[in-house]
Amino acid sequence: MSLKLNINGTTKTINAHPDTPLLWVLRDELNLKGTKFGCGAGLCGACTVHIDGVATRACQTPISTVQKAHITTIEAISKHPIGQKVQHVWIENDVPQCGYCQSGQIMSATALLSKNPHPTDHDIDEAMSGNVCRCGTYPRIRASIHAVADNI
Repeated sequence: MSLKLNINGTTKTINAHPDTPLLWVLRDELNLKGTKFGCGAGLCGACTVHIDGVATRACQTPISTVQKAHITTIEAISKHPIGQKVQHVWIENDVPQCGYCQSGQIMSATALLSKNPHPTDHDIDEAMSGNVCRCGTYPRIRASIHAVADNI
């Protein structure tokens, strides 16, 4: 079936079953490999993208449900002013170790700061709780979110 999706500001025509998870369309059909497969159950956050500005798990999102939405992936987050700041601070603060979860972390942090430009530790913990980092860089993630908030 042919479906149209708005991904990173461009309309793409996808030939896939309507129940196909967005993650597989991004990675396999559009070659956007920045969005990672982690758990496949929406629990780890590695597959986080923005759907109309909301951090959403792409592994659990059927493409049929996002035909009229604006989907943003890590490949285009630097076009968002806050996303650009988050990426800069992430590098400046050496947040990633293995890096596997970082695209999802950046997407969740950008969504948080877009909605709440001055989050408390509690706000950060709540917004980021669905993103798992096996390397344990949570203190640097929190510090980086506060650093961006201090410059918004």
